[in-house]
Amino acid sequence: MPGLPAVSRRLLLGGALATGAAVTGVGAAYAAPAAGAAGAEAPLPVHTPPRRRGQRSMIDVPFDVHRTVRVGMIGLGNRGSGMAEGWAAVPGCRVTAVCDIRAGRAASVANRLVALGKPRPAEYGGSADAYAQMVKRDDIDLVYIATPWEFHHRQGKAALEAGKHAIVELPVATELDELWDLVDTSERTRRHLMLSENCSYGRNELAMLKMAHDGLFGDVTNGHGGYLHDLRELLFSDTYYTDSWRRLWHTRSTASFYPMHGLAPVAAAMDINRGDRMTVLRATSTEPKGLADYRERFVDRSHPSWKETYINGDLVTCLIDTAMGRVIRAEHDVSSPRPYSRINSLAGSRGIFEDYAGTSATGGRIYVEPDHSGHSWRDFDSYRKEFDHWLWKKIGDDAANNGGHGGMDYVLQWRTVQLMRAGLVPDIDVYDSAAWCAPVPLSVKSLAADGRPVAYPDFTRGSWVNLRVGLDSRESAMPPVA
Repeated sequence: MPGLPAVSRRLLLGGALATGAAVTGVGAAYAAPAAGAAGAEAPLPVHTPPRRRGQRSMIDVPFDVHRTVRVGMIGLGNRGSGMAEGWAAVPGCRVTAVCDIRAGRAASVANRLVALGKPRPAEYGGSADAYAQMVKRDDIDLVYIATPWEFHHRQGKAALEAGKHAIVELPVATELDELWDLVDTSERTRRHLMLSENCSYGRNELAMLKMAHDGLFGDVTNGHGGYLHDLRELLFSDTYYTDSWRRLWHTRSTASFYPMHGLAPVAAAMDINRGDRMTVLRATSTEPKGLADYRERFVDRSHPSWKETYINGDLVTCLIDTAMGRVIRAEHDVSSPRPYSRINSLAGSRGIFEDYAGTSATGGRIYVEPDHSGHSWRDFDSYRKEFDHWLWKKIGDDAANNGGHGGMDYVLQWRTVQLMRAGLVPDIDVYDSAAWCAPVPLSVKSLAADGRPVAYPDFTRGSWVNLRVGLDSRESAMPPVA
């Protein structure tokens, strides 16, 4: 917010929420340049369907209180099966049903849970529509979906229409009409659908969020995030991705498949859908060289991949403007030789944080005024300790023992169950989920138009102007287990 002193968002929210008032109209004076303004290329339009009769917003709608959260799982490959034990470990949570098109996987997960002393879940599998029968069960409150991307929309919608809440691995859908359909179905059924964005619960990411909202960076102006992960060996594995589903996406789409791991934390720190919103996206892409080069050097000529042509660029970059004049750069690259990074960077008028760049144990580095001077980076350690999110202070040890990816998987699971058991508003709602996944189809549209800007849908239908709590939640307790 140029020209304004930095103000702690915590103070803004505390004053507004304490009186029950909504901070309406935030950002009205900071609208993005109008389409067709001097020197600006008019963005390609996108359709915003009107809210249908009988639909109401799901913003600030709390969960009904659940004494026990009963989870049904769809998709038990590498990701799904790895999350089963975490769900079962959360106090007050029970896995009541598991489903995979390969019935043996359902049996294997059920056996593992029994070996841990947990009740045996019902097993579904053996057909492509087995999930549709599972979601009809009356002993499921939350459906967790970890299937290949092309199934997320239909399975998430089926869960909502069966009266269940849904938490869906990335992305929740791959087309704009599918994203809108999930928003509308959530509003119509009065059930929540959430992106299973574990990186939003990463320790550094949540500390960065708190620092931004406490005004440490001054007026936040830009952020940078993404998913840079050398997956070449796994993509050509005959066993890791069932039926090579993930590699095959590289033969049929130019999209930025998976920028959410970096985009979501930056968006949360910028209050996207909570006082600001993303307005325009432009995409660029490098040539698709990495997978073909890896295949040439390491894959036998008898492998079926030699019949494939890769069209997805190695590095797809999305530049996203916001209504408040900020810029987000979101990247995706799984085809190049490089160390893993989600980038996770945020900058403003008084400083900057960069993750995956420092030499400290946290992996982060920071430079903020007036604490620092001399143009030299400082370690992030003391700042993470000072701004550590209450979730990590409360369950950090449990997270390390029960979840993958440094514990953030378990923090996501624990918090989801706690929200449902305590009857609280979700940290991540269907509007966040749709907005964070929209770069998938929007990047395709922009790339097809040689990088022309594309208008960004407002999935909140105007409610983004109101400040409200999200991942910057107040501390609360897990209800006791009877």
